[in-house]
Amino acid sequence: MSEQQTRLNVFKTYKLYVGGKFPRSESGRVYEVSDSKGNWLANVPLSSRKDARDAVVAARKAFGGWSGATAYNRGQILYRIAEMLEGRREQFVREVADAEGLSKSKAGAVVDAAIDRWVWYAGWTDKIAQIVGGANPVAGPYFNLSTPEPTGVVTVVAPQDSSFLGLVSVIAPVIATGNTAVVIASEKSPLPALSLGEVLATSDLPGGVVNILSGKAAEMGPHLAAHQDVNAIDLTGADADLARELEIAAADNLKRVLRPRPVDFTAAPGTDRLTAFLETKTVWHPTGSLGASGSSY
Repeated sequence: MSEQQTRLNVFKTYKLYVGGKFPRSESGRVYEVSDSKGNWLANVPLSSRKDARDAVVAARKAFGGWSGATAYNRGQILYRIAEMLEGRREQFVREVADAEGLSKSKAGAVVDAAIDRWVWYAGWTDKIAQIVGGANPVAGPYFNLSTPEPTGVVTVVAPQDSSFLGLVSVIAPVIATGNTAVVIASEKSPLPALSLGEVLATSDLPGGVVNILSGKAAEMGPHLAAHQDVNAIDLTGADADLARELEIAAADNLKRVLRPRPVDFTAAPGTDRLTAFLETKTVWHPTGSLGASGSSY
């Protein structure tokens, strides 16, 4: 009789996603993540202040190229993310089910909605300028044109309970409009976020456009809110006390702040998050008029 061969379990190693690479925390710290029933799932990096600073450096480095890309190209890349997620759907169904205590069918619906959301935002990249920009009527021989521009580096405190659909719903609009992001994943359910980093790395998204950290928002948040090279912060996943602390810290360099409020992530998202981290540039240009009765173009 031949001896039956058995395999060892190959446990997945979850890492941060910073600058297009997958580092462990520089601190060497990890913490345990459990499912909704308290069963151990994985050890994940407990990010430090240094990890947060590294993520900001990566986001700033990537900002010029990403904001300078055509809106159409950004839309192609967001659609590519949806394609890659579709190919790894079963993995995310399993991770979302474990993270949120859902049945496989309900977790599947959440993952499908998240994939559809990437497609939805991909379609908006080259259309949002028509909503928030345009030609302004002025008295005088001038063209007066307003166009939206990205704010810059955006820190995102991801939702704590909606570990995947909520996560996608706060990341996609930030990068769709040309910003780069430093994301603090859900502390209790970070696995879908860390796996999303693996998808982003294979989706033509330049390294540094999205940087994903796992750990404690209360530890990293104050440093990111006070960071002089962070231009805006989304407080969706912060509780009331932390949100107040981060909002005060963000005032030091006049960051844009999106305050937390109840959100139904299953509802149609609208354009609020697309416009939350945009600046408006207005340009005046002479029309070429030579006088009241002169020629003009």
